[in-house]
This record gives sequence, structure tokens and C-alpha cells, in this order.
Amino acid sequence: MKNRLVALAALAVFSSLSLSPAWAGKLEQIKKDGLRVCLEPAYMPFEITDKRGAIIGFDPDLAELMAKDLGAAKLELVSTAWDGIIPALITNKCDIIMSGMTITDERKQKVDFSDPYMLIGQTILLRKDLAGKVKSYKDLNKPEYKVASKLGTTGEIAAKKHIPKAKYFSYETEAEGVMEVVNGKVDAFIYDSPYNLVANIQRGEGKLVFLDKPFTDEPIGWAIAQGDPAFLKAINGFLVKIKKDGSHEKLQQKWFKNTDWLKDVQ
Repeated sequence: MKNRLVALAALAVFSSLSLSPAWAGKLEQIKKDGLRVCLEPAYMPFEITDKRGAIIGFDPDLAELMAKDLGAAKLELVSTAWDGIIPALITNKCDIIMSGMTITDERKQKVDFSDPYMLIGQTILLRKDLAGKVKSYKDLNKPEYKVASKLGTTGEIAAKKHIPKAKYFSYETEAEGVMEVVNGKVDAFIYDSPYNLVANIQRGEGKLVFLDKPFTDEPIGWAIAQGDPAFLKAINGFLVKIKKDGSHEKLQQKWFKNTDWLKDVQ
């Protein structure tokens, strides 16, 4: 009888714990408290700040759809510096990273990724006076050239891996790197194709050449804290749904295949 009473007491304690918020799981928490999304609003057209200070872009629009699909109480966009974005997720400052993050083996050691929601690659913004002389990343692989990218990104990795003979410079923001090419201080900016496409229009000022053929293939995914298969299944299911109903393609058309949105950020 004593053993039975102990067992029943243990079951009661377990049942009460399983109903508490700490044991309810991320999906239940999101329904109650809202979906918190970490992003760095400096990576157009994935995310950027408009003239009114609001964060807009492909990922924020996807986040709105995701929050609705998950039944979230609300949506909170958490502006986060890139070098601190994974630590912010791990320390529960947010529930998910939706910030144009490339899926890499190194990052997989720290976070769990969704299925890819886009495929991009590294491209080149080149000083105009090098047009014709430099036709691909291979032509830049010489000691006389200076190439740049953003610190801590796959652009930096690609530059060091594929253009190792050139002098490499890193910058805290994409805009800094682009302007260094515009000002003639470096010869090329290596970065993701969607960003370079828009930067060439927005900041090129006729001084840049966009070598738009990607020389890497990089899957982009959403990142969540490790060890939550139910949450991962839910966001992968959401991705399947928006690809099937056309929402994903509609947002790609809006953000990647025209530049009407630029008037709200310039």
C-alpha cells in the first residue's frame, strides 16, 4: 500500500508539472505569450527598417504568416545584432531566428534549422573601372586586389575560401562594405545575391558592376533552439503550406523581383 501511495503521489506531481508552463513546450508558450522573432534589420530585402522605424521585409512578412498559423497571441520582432543573434536565441531572448541565415554545419552544432525556405549564393559588387578585366571571382584571386564582406557571414567564408590570394577586409555592416567599393577603397564586395542586387540599385551610383552569377549555393533556413521536435515539425509544416498555397511565391515576387519597396526605406 505504501509503495502504491508513493507511486500515486509521484504521478500527481508529474501531472501537475506537465501542465505547468515550463513543461508545456514552445508551441503552447507561443499561443499564450506570442511569437518572438530575432532578426537583424540591415539585410535587405530580407529585413530592413523603413522611414518610420518599422522593420519590414521578406522575413517579417513570413513571420506574420507564421504567427497566425501557429495561433500566436502576438508577434514581436526583436532587433538583434548579427554577432549576438544565436546567443540571443539560446538564452531565450526569442523563439526563432528569421533573418536570412545560411544553414551551415558550424551553426547546426548550436541550433536546429528548418528545411530551407530559399536558396541563394555569393555574388560580387565590383568597381566599375574593373569591368571587363574581372569577370568572375577567379579573376579577383590575385594579391593586387582588395575584397571585402561582412564580418561573421558566409560572404566572409566564401571570400577567404575562394579568393584566398586577394587582400581581405571585413566590415560590421553590409552598407559599409558596399560604400568602400563605391569610394574605391576596395575592389569588390562579396555577399548574398539578393542583397547585392538591391545594393547595386540603391547605392551603386553608377560606380559599380554587379557580377550576378552566384559562385556558391547556400540554403537559407529558420533557426530554433535545439531539442524541440514539435516546434521544428510545426514550422516545417508551415513552410510546406505557404509553398503550396502560393504565399511564399507571392512574397518572393514582392521583395526579390521588384524594388517598389525601396521608396519606403530611402
